[in-house]
Amino acid sequence: MRDPALAPPSVPPLAGGLADSLFETATARPALPMLARRPAPGSTVWEQVTAAEFRDEVVGLAKGLIACGISPGDRVAILARTRYEWTVLSYALWTVGAEVVPIYPTSSRDQVEWILRDAGCVAVVVEDEQGVMTVGSVCASLPSLRHVWQLDAGALDTLVARGAPLPSAMVDSMRRIVLPDATAVVAYTSGTSGRAMGCALSHRGLASPCDTLIAGWGHTVAPPGEQGTVLAFLPFSHVYGLMIQNLCVRAGLLMAHEPTTTEEALSSSLRSFRPTYLYAVPSVLEKIYKNFLRAAQQAGRGALFERAADTARDFAAALERHRLGRGPGPGFDLRLQHALYERTVYRRLRTALGGRVRRATSGGSPLSRELSLFYEGIGVYVHDGYGLTETSGGLTMQPLGREKSGTVGQPLPGMEIRMADDGEILVRGPSLFQGYVGDEAATRRVMRGDWLATGDLGHLDDENYLAITGRKKDVIITSGGKSVAPAALEQRLRMHPLVHQAVVVGDNRPCVGALITLDPQFLTHWRAGLALPGDTPAREAREENALREEVARAVAAANSAVSRSESIRVFRVLPEPFDVAGGLLTPSMKLRRDEIVRTYALEIDAMYEARAHRRPPAPPREPADWEDSDNVFFR
Repeated sequence: MRDPALAPPSVPPLAGGLADSLFETATARPALPMLARRPAPGSTVWEQVTAAEFRDEVVGLAKGLIACGISPGDRVAILARTRYEWTVLSYALWTVGAEVVPIYPTSSRDQVEWILRDAGCVAVVVEDEQGVMTVGSVCASLPSLRHVWQLDAGALDTLVARGAPLPSAMVDSMRRIVLPDATAVVAYTSGTSGRAMGCALSHRGLASPCDTLIAGWGHTVAPPGEQGTVLAFLPFSHVYGLMIQNLCVRAGLLMAHEPTTTEEALSSSLRSFRPTYLYAVPSVLEKIYKNFLRAAQQAGRGALFERAADTARDFAAALERHRLGRGPGPGFDLRLQHALYERTVYRRLRTALGGRVRRATSGGSPLSRELSLFYEGIGVYVHDGYGLTETSGGLTMQPLGREKSGTVGQPLPGMEIRMADDGEILVRGPSLFQGYVGDEAATRRVMRGDWLATGDLGHLDDENYLAITGRKKDVIITSGGKSVAPAALEQRLRMHPLVHQAVVVGDNRPCVGALITLDPQFLTHWRAGLALPGDTPAREAREENALREEVARAVAAANSAVSRSESIRVFRVLPEPFDVAGGLLTPSMKLRRDEIVRTYALEIDAMYEARAHRRPPAPPREPADWEDSDNVFFR
């Protein structure tokens, strides 16, 4: 049964394309600020762009695209970071009925060539000279490609100048013939294994989750009477980032762009722009938490922060029990403690996020319940979202007033979710993709009638809340036949401040193992805090032992949530983190598990062999017979 708290007011059906909402807002509220941009890179000043100014920029650029021969149905790729021009360009392309093909700016030469050729792009917009060189090196194999435009070389100004003689009425007439079911975006999947596939997403599909969220939850983005503000820093090359952009434009929120996702750049933008709502991914929220902890420890207040964090989680858990009708809420002592830490700790933490954020959404991969409770406890409720490229973005949302951390909420109105016999999540609804471009066989493989097989595993509880447990293809089967979903273990490992990344392995092995990388910044801070005496060789040996013990504690903490047969029995700490450049992460920062296992095959073999050599000649018959986790480092 659908939860009435989740049912928003009825959403009118889409009558045209995505660009229409901009033109409607510009007509009805021309002075409404919609975009914010810096006058110079790194500036802490933000200049506002009104709806009318935004529309006029889109019209001028659309005329330039028409003058260059861009027609309805043409595909134009955008190879750039999240920046102001991305938004103007995408809306100009949708205005003339063209299809946007986002490409991650970190994509390799081969990936760029594959997407441009597979999509049949007639033009590509790149950010800088490096992008020009990448595209130039593959142009010979791209017969359809007619234009390469470089943002940093003033390409948009050139296009506007070229289209100036054309009447604006031409743009308006083209916009009015864009149909809701026309393709708006061909979004290529991250490709954690094999070639990336282009998901055709319609204007209707991309608008549907945005309009549903605006109707039911739009009032939560900012305090009553204030315009909501959002800092967009996630890649628009990913459907999550693209959904944020479209949601802001359709809801009339003020959106700023931060193309650089370094800690310093993001912190500066949050403090200067001061968003009211935060969209992030778990790795960003984990990093923010670890930075809070590190800063507290450096100030000699680490113990205070940890007590405040525990109180925040306890307070949020008590609030949750109350709103779900399972408890009385925080008791007097807990409320008193929480009020004390609100004055001394929590307010300062919110200031680091700009000071105005009260709610947030995390997407891309599961967020741990512990982290969700921490943020709610400090005054920033984080909703863990769920969606796929094939669903045009979000599928679920928390019912207001009955939010449940550790889940991704309930299906959005209009979306249906059911579970297959093997635990795979199946979905259907108005935001489903139109299919994989040029690959009907692949489309048929993921469709079960009108239900999409997501490849994700999860379960619906008796109140219809969905919890994600991992990817179907990631499940590990040990040689003893035990099935282990790695996501929960990896998530708990990353909660330790020293752990940066974790990959659980163990297919056809006698037990579960893990490859671990360390957080460089926190590792430096941790080493500085040891202050071990003695000469250099002795001190380094003691430091290595201390580090080994600390990582072993992180593994033990992760193991405490699972059975012995599912626990990590061996692990190895690697000297370098997994990254996109090395091909071990997707551009959306997901682990390429198969590639990681191949790359570190020798280390994985050595990890298990080192354990076996310490055992008696007769091998154990069951994984449960293995002793405590090995402390194995690879330097």
